[in-house]
Amino acid sequence: MYTKDQASQIRKEFWTTFGNYMSMSLSAEGLKTNWLNYKTGLKNVYFRLDADKTRASVAIEITHADPGIRELFFEQFTELKSLLNGYLNENWEWELNSQDENGKIISRIYKDLQGVNVYNKQDWPALISFFKPRIIALDEFWNDAQYSFDSLK
Repeated sequence: MYTKDQASQIRKEFWTTFGNYMSMSLSAEGLKTNWLNYKTGLKNVYFRLDADKTRASVAIEITHADPGIRELFFEQFTELKSLLNGYLNENWEWELNSQDENGKIISRIYKDLQGVNVYNKQDWPALISFFKPRIIALDEFWNDAQYSFDSLK
């Protein structure tokens, strides 16, 4: 078991390692990108990477407080589902109403990887191999799809 400070340090070391690894990867537009804090350009729409002691996940999260607006964004992603799946080459889970770690209702489109532990450095290659192609595919998708959301801004 790790202390809170040790666990925080290990997580920070992993995300720094991943960020350094990804720093040479350019976006679909050929630009340097902060892959860990990806900017969609839409308020309340985020691409999230997460890892803990049992799993990792890549997600599109829609966090708007208004359920109707959140549903409109989710429906727009649903309209683009075949395009998204084409970039990802896999099916993801779709949840209109999910809870984040603080109990807030959000919408999520995500893929999980079970059986990995961010605190085990031997799992880091598997985590990086899970995250890298998916965040790059999300970027490629977003490069094409972002304009479909202009009317929702």
